[in-house]
Amino acid sequence: MIKRTRDFLRKSTYLSLFFLCLHIAGLVSSIDAVMSVRTSQGAIAWVISLNTFPSISLPAYWVFGRSEFKGYVISRQADETALSAVAAKAAENKSYFVSGLADRNQASRVAESLADLPHLKENSTELLIDGEATFESIFGGIEKARDYVLVQFFIVKDDELGRRLQDLLIKKAQEGVRVFFLYDEVGSYKLPEAYIQELRDNGVAAHNFHSRKGPKNRFQINFRNHRKIVVADGKTCWIGGHNVGDEYLGNGEKFSHWRDTHVKIEGPATLAAQLSFIEDWHWATDEVLELNWKAVPSTDADQRILIIPSGPADRFETAGLMFTHAINSARERIWIASPYFVPDESIIAALQLAGMRGVDVRILIPDEPDHKLVYLAAFSYFEQAGMSGVKFYRYTKGFMHQKTMLVDNDLSTVGTANFDNRSFRLNFEITAMITDQDFNKEVEQMFLEDFANSRLMEPDEAAEKPFWFKLLVRVARLTSPML
Repeated sequence: MIKRTRDFLRKSTYLSLFFLCLHIAGLVSSIDAVMSVRTSQGAIAWVISLNTFPSISLPAYWVFGRSEFKGYVISRQADETALSAVAAKAAENKSYFVSGLADRNQASRVAESLADLPHLKENSTELLIDGEATFESIFGGIEKARDYVLVQFFIVKDDELGRRLQDLLIKKAQEGVRVFFLYDEVGSYKLPEAYIQELRDNGVAAHNFHSRKGPKNRFQINFRNHRKIVVADGKTCWIGGHNVGDEYLGNGEKFSHWRDTHVKIEGPATLAAQLSFIEDWHWATDEVLELNWKAVPSTDADQRILIIPSGPADRFETAGLMFTHAINSARERIWIASPYFVPDESIIAALQLAGMRGVDVRILIPDEPDHKLVYLAAFSYFEQAGMSGVKFYRYTKGFMHQKTMLVDNDLSTVGTANFDNRSFRLNFEITAMITDQDFNKEVEQMFLEDFANSRLMEPDEAAEKPFWFKLLVRVARLTSPML
């Protein structure tokens, strides 16, 4: 009996010490959250959970709680000479094509400060609506490449479309074209190693982004390289929302139609997209690629384009500031399409103020979600933004995945950034900002067709939901800073 009592007390002591250590670790981690998490909402959420349920929240915090990709910054600084030389060469070769918009327009000057790049002139664009048009254009551009091809996607699948891409890249490598293939290991977690090995065995340089590179980043899976970039010979590039998979052609099991948008760019702006790729490639491989940096103007048009790379290694929250600036700059209209609508309070305030100014503010989102938590969290913002006249359209013809924006009559964007906390602060993204009235009209017509395939949300739609739904919505919103 005495022995049992001693064993029980010993186990109880160990258990108490274990939980004490957990709470101490939770307290220390909560201090780290206060000092490093970028938003007050996120910091508060982590502090409460770390001190209340440390056994659950501690591992979650050290995997998902970081908001700064310090390793990428350190790597960039460590090899600053090589990368700076490339950036200087790129700047020199495209300097003639600097548009001068920033000298005449304050809004353009702010955008250039965010991008740390200038608007470039003498470009032409092609708006690519949905998967068939997008991949026909991309594959055709890769086929024409004679020197090198840069390919970067968030998700690559080993299905029919994925194998078509694989076959084409191998074919080009065997022709003597240099082929560089970069993918995100989290987004492409289902991609078999055999797919990558076959590329490598046939001369394609293929690597994952390697966000967990380095001993301090071993559990760093919260940062994703969400960029989708293809560059052919430094003359043509493709940027947009499509990943590589059959569902992006409308052949998926869940959605019969996949609505997405890409843009093809020919001209000096391609070099800015290329510069973004080589920085990511350098992080993944420690290599600095030798590429063509001679800007080749388009002979078809003279469009002003600003390429805006953004990510957690930036000095500022570039993507979030880009959206905020666009909303604040709008005078007549701002139409935004995004599959996910989980903004922060500054974005909501900007939308409300735009509505109060009489700006035609429309947000296009899917009616059928692919992410339940994000779908629920979005409902908490509808009523808040809708009070000032912001209109929400829910796309009903399949799933809407495009990330596009239309501002007034001469500015449009096509890119990879969603309207959520992850794209604002955690993902590496890229956006093409195009200042051109003709392209703006094309984007306007695209939006109008999408609105015709959508339903306008009623102002009281969220309020009429049952109590249990409203409760789930509020709980989802509490988690939104950590999504």
